[in-house]
Amino acid sequence: MAISADGLFILYLTASIPVALDIRIQSFVDYLKFEKRYSLHTVRAYTDDLDQFFYYLDQEAFTREISQISAPMIRSWLAGLKEKKIASKSINRKISSLKSFFKYLVRTGTLEKTPMTGVISPKSGKRLPVYVAEKDMELLMRNVEFPDTWQGKTDRLLIRIFYQTGMRLAELISLKTGQLDLNAGLIKVLGKGNKERIIPINPGLADEIRLYNGEKPKSGKIEEDIFLLTHNGRKLYPKYAWLAVKKYLSVVTTVSKKSPHVLRHSFATHLMNHGADLNSVKELLGHSSLAATQLYTHNSIEKLREVHKKNHPRDK
Repeated sequence: MAISADGLFILYLTASIPVALDIRIQSFVDYLKFEKRYSLHTVRAYTDDLDQFFYYLDQEAFTREISQISAPMIRSWLAGLKEKKIASKSINRKISSLKSFFKYLVRTGTLEKTPMTGVISPKSGKRLPVYVAEKDMELLMRNVEFPDTWQGKTDRLLIRIFYQTGMRLAELISLKTGQLDLNAGLIKVLGKGNKERIIPINPGLADEIRLYNGEKPKSGKIEEDIFLLTHNGRKLYPKYAWLAVKKYLSVVTTVSKKSPHVLRHSFATHLMNHGADLNSVKELLGHSSLAATQLYTHNSIEKLREVHKKNHPRDK
């Protein structure tokens, strides 16, 4: 019987875990995949955190009986991670994984209460999102020459859509032509958890998309309905997008990070700098709450501080 890569990962992960616990973890993994609709990357992060935690319980000769796991045991594991200089952000993600796992066990009746009640997440300083300056994005789109090849046209459109829509990498490379309403100037995006949102595009971008669609190969092995394609008609892979973005951003900017997500940050930051409403930016980005979007207000404040410093007579 053939086993998927996902299945092999879970088999490897739970190889040393007792059967009763194995079943509970597998049930939790299925819940994340099929009910919460988390990506494979996120599911792997959750299960890796669980594997590390239960391995620690084994090494310290603690219990693997679910009902006997206590907050002190969890805090002991977390303290060990802190001693190893694991970043607060990573520790908080592991706490989130455990919280979700034990909450699921309570919901399904395996536990009466979660041991996470007495576990406090460490504070982590919020880093401002890295973004590309507007003048640098203007330079890239107006003055940098892209090769007159299929790859050059794909790279240019890829970067332009990232910057003008704020889409996530997975959302853009999976985008289908059926999600594009060029006459209305709208793109229907399926985000995390299969949540749908609508993003407007300007007429210039719509025209460029029309030209791109018109030049697609009419024969050969074409990835059905996928919008952006490689030169051989296949769906773009994540590394392709990363390399293309890094290559062209390196021409115009020296920011520390040069990735598709930096273009998403640039999209949001530039909107906020031009007075966009926070709730509107939240909807365009597909954030589930305002907390994530509020990070971009800090960049806006820094912009205002810079303007004030340059123009106020008392600052000169």
